[in-house]
Amino acid sequence: MSDNLGQGLSSLIPPKNNNSQSQFSGSARQQKSEEKIDSENILFIEVGKIKSNPHQPRKSFDKLKLQELANSIKEHGILQPLVLTKTEDGYQLIAGERRLEAAKIVGLPKVPAIIRDSSEQGKLELALIENIQRDNLNPIENAYAFKKLINEFNFTQQEVGKKIGKSRESIANTLRLLNLPAEIQRAILENKIKEGHGRVILSIPNVDKQLLFLKEIIKNNLSIRQAETMANKINRADPGRPKRKIRKDAQLKELEEKLENVLGTRVRLTKKGKKGKIVIEFFSSDELNNIIKKLSKK
Repeated sequence: MSDNLGQGLSSLIPPKNNNSQSQFSGSARQQKSEEKIDSENILFIEVGKIKSNPHQPRKSFDKLKLQELANSIKEHGILQPLVLTKTEDGYQLIAGERRLEAAKIVGLPKVPAIIRDSSEQGKLELALIENIQRDNLNPIENAYAFKKLINEFNFTQQEVGKKIGKSRESIANTLRLLNLPAEIQRAILENKIKEGHGRVILSIPNVDKQLLFLKEIIKNNLSIRQAETMANKINRADPGRPKRKIRKDAQLKELEEKLENVLGTRVRLTKKGKKGKIVIEFFSSDELNNIIKKLSKK
């Protein structure tokens, strides 16, 4: 895992020490409202006063893993405090939703937490980073979180990648999953198929054929490699299929990479003789405006 992933929360959450871990269980100290523990400024906050993070990218929880976490909390307590921000009528969760849900299952009246000021953007960033660090988000959940950063906070794909320690190409590939029909997105979200299957399905241009292909993958439990083989057969049989991509020379690829670094999004260059074409991708009107601003700079 990239070291960059640790930077978001490590500055907010103090390192655990063996002397304080046992204090996060259901001990008598939890009965005191918002009591500070040692010098770490950790408070015990009533569960009922904590509202969920509206920017939480996770759409669903693995029930078995959540129950396992609840069992661990029942046995050992919460060893890692939640991160909250103060609101007019209580607190809002920034990071630690799985721990909070597990605490509710156990029936803990209060949970250990650190209070931090955070912007709306910060809440999304921290929720995203925390989920990647602790229990990876489903690819579709990741895609919607990336899209939210791009659409609402004017991030480029490259900037999103830097935030979470991934390449711009990886961000772009994940965002492309949102071009799939809702039924196929749901299949990935419910772990019926993998992200790799989704990318293979994207290679088929016809939506109706994509949906039929999804059923074949699930029915026959096709591996990603088997799905690729079948997709190639489907595309070869389709007279309207896109032409095979021509391998780019090294100079053209280098120019693409330079443009991508400047613009922060995917760029494709094609050349035929002295003529050619530049295709610049964007995923929202805000991202398009950012690209135009960069191109307008003298």
